Amino acid sequence: MKTEMICSGFGGQGALTIGKFLAQAGMEEGKNVSWLPSYGPEMRGGTANVSVVISDDEIASPLVTHPDILVALNQPSLDKFGPLTRKEGIIIVNEDMCPHKLDRDDVEFLYAPMSMIAKEIGTQKVLNMIAIGLIIGKTKLVSYETLEAALKDFMANRSADLLKANLEAIKRGIELVK
Repeated sequence: MKTEMICSGFGGQGALTIGKFLAQAGMEEGKNVSWLPSYGPEMRGGTANVSVVISDDEIASPLVTHPDILVALNQPSLDKFGPLTRKEGIIIVNEDMCPHKLDRDDVEFLYAPMSMIAKEIGTQKVLNMIAIGLIIGKTKLVSYETLEAALKDFMANRSADLLKANLEAIKRGIELVK
């Protein structure tokens, strides 16, 4: 099994963090991973994306040109990477930030109001965790338990409330695809 993914959005939406946690969880589960970020000089507010590969076998290249999974947190990301997604791939879309749908019938779209759900949870900082929940809920790429452990480790010296909100966001994403 090899899954190639691109996560993309405005700087500050957490697209790179989606890739980071999925790659870390994959590594914890004994898989081969690569994580290759790309962002403009302004970081927050500019466009940022990350290429992630999670595989049972060795990874020949970290470059992802035709992802199996695309996470588009904003319209420019959907417009740029949507046409490059492999046939029968999955495109996960933050419908709150992507008013124009992509005209493709050879991929599966998962539209979710991620910004609205993050607001309901209480902070836009968890928008990316909703996307992670959608990914693992749909693909079982890594387990929820591995992600939970990685998140708890990462947030050990941070706000307990933010940890709780992040875990709730992942669970909400998983529930959206059931």
